[in-house]
Amino acid sequence: MIIKTGRFGQLTIGDDEKIVIPQGIFGFPEYTRFALVDPGDETLILWLQSLENPEIAFPVLEPKLFRTDYSVRLSAAELRELKLDNVNQSAVFSILTIPEDITQMTANIKAPIVVNLKEQIAKQVVLQENEYSIKQPMFKELRAHLITINSQKRPADAQSEKEELAPVTSPVAIRDIPPSLTVRALQN
Repeated sequence: MIIKTGRFGQLTIGDDEKIVIPQGIFGFPEYTRFALVDPGDETLILWLQSLENPEIAFPVLEPKLFRTDYSVRLSAAELRELKLDNVNQSAVFSILTIPEDITQMTANIKAPIVVNLKEQIAKQVVLQENEYSIKQPMFKELRAHLITINSQKRPADAQSEKEELAPVTSPVAIRDIPPSLTVRALQN
């Protein structure tokens, strides 16, 4: 399938790269077919691109990257819907809100998207934990995580203070997502 997107231009999506979200995303129930797109911009942010509306794409990120104590508990009904024995067989993403001032970026950790990677089905769930927010500030934590990853790739004594504050430009692999389920966007 070839789609022309507003953000990534033309993408070729294989059957093994499609994700079905039967109930859609909250606020967008009419869109049920998506693909995870790696924009190739050397960040940890992926995009959940609608295959039905080329202008709809949600920035997503694994919440464990900025909140290490994050956990998802699914009901028995949610596990059945996703064809999962347990949540460890899935990938979990938070939808991001990225304003013009990116330091004010937030993540919806109250209603993550849980993806059964094997079956290529997903569901946005609402967690019952009260400490989770739909607008979790996370820029500082994500930046610290990226700096840590970057510093592990080169000797710490070779870094200057200026380099530590510079954006990370080294690509970082997203370990839990099979490459076959992520579309690589080619930058024009």
